[in-house]
Amino acid sequence: MDKAARIETIDLIRGLALLGILMMNIPGFGFLPSGFNRLMNSPAGPDLYAFIVVSLGFEGTMRGLFSMLFGAGMVLFTQNKREQVNGPTVAEYYYRRLLWLVLFGVINAYVFLWRGDILFFYGLCGMILYPFRRAKAGWLIALAVLCMGLNSIRTELWYSELRTNRAGYLEAVKQEKAHKKLTDKQKEAKGAWEKFEKGFKPDPKKDAKELTEMRSGYGTVFMHLLPENSSAETFYTYYGSWDMLLMMFIGMALLGWGFFSNKLPTSTYVVTLLVGYGLGLPISWFYTKAQVDWAQHAGQIVDNYRTIPFQVYDIRRVLLALGHASLVLLVYRSQLVPWLMRALTAVGQMAFTNYLMQSIICTLIFHGYGLGYYGKMAFHELYYVVAGVWLFQLILSPIWLTYFLFGPFEWLWRSLTYWKLQPMRRSTAVG
Repeated sequence: MDKAARIETIDLIRGLALLGILMMNIPGFGFLPSGFNRLMNSPAGPDLYAFIVVSLGFEGTMRGLFSMLFGAGMVLFTQNKREQVNGPTVAEYYYRRLLWLVLFGVINAYVFLWRGDILFFYGLCGMILYPFRRAKAGWLIALAVLCMGLNSIRTELWYSELRTNRAGYLEAVKQEKAHKKLTDKQKEAKGAWEKFEKGFKPDPKKDAKELTEMRSGYGTVFMHLLPENSSAETFYTYYGSWDMLLMMFIGMALLGWGFFSNKLPTSTYVVTLLVGYGLGLPISWFYTKAQVDWAQHAGQIVDNYRTIPFQVYDIRRVLLALGHASLVLLVYRSQLVPWLMRALTAVGQMAFTNYLMQSIICTLIFHGYGLGYYGKMAFHELYYVVAGVWLFQLILSPIWLTYFLFGPFEWLWRSLTYWKLQPMRRSTAVG
């Protein structure tokens, strides 16, 4: 998007979301996967407080906000392009842009070795958005509700199967105590539930292997993450897309209403802030508590809840995302911290570069071919790294954009999209 066509407040909110995403990603960079279960089974001290703050206010919401802005950005991309008589169509540019994004996602996962890449999925989901680029906001919200419903049904089907296995397990245990022979169905249910429960228990051998390989050289880390990255790209393409699409559709609708472009009355943002936080935080507290209860005694939750408590996930993240966006827009209007608003806007304008930069920096800090800090930090200590990366990007981004029109990866992505080298330096562009 050209400088003249950029909407400053969209970059501002995108900058907030981009920095917030690192709060969610940092455990994937430097924390043992089994560390969460240990943390949840004996919650105390700084680790507990860090978990509560992150889970209560930010888990899923920053990625949700980023997804909203991605949907809005795709609409803006098509609006700012005109059909050419003898050149590529807007659709060609649009899909070429997304295909390159998918490739960047592959590079992020398999070259930069980030196991939690989202670019691959954003590229695929974005391809679905194009036919809806001119849809009215009401229809876009209806599509978002449909995606949320499909996601909820999928979760409910999984939970229903889990409850069946749990009931079969309890019946099998009762039969065994009575010294009665189990049926094949009972054996199957018992085995399925025990396999599920095993996932909550520490596995010293698995943890030792994880630590050894993640602290090794590049080749070893690559091979260790290869099956995980491959299965994740397959699984989330089929099962995680509804999560992203619903937020993208909401973002497209909010753009149409003028929410992200700061066109609504201040009272609208105040009300959205109050509703978003007023409803979202209590629901999020219920969700956070459910996470701890689930890790400590999942069986009791399955026994007592007909519907899994995590069904509130999408509702809470929509509410909190709107609350966060409204808050930053109100601060922007108040001009209380203009230097921070400018820095966040620069971070958002370079969001693609800053996202990939987070992968590069954090993998070099935690993986063995870098500093090798993987698994060495307590949960709360990971957020010292987050603060350092935030400070670095908040300082670097405005300085970079003083001399250049785009971040380096934005420039590369743009050049590949138009299949022509784009101007980079500001002096060159002016000349």
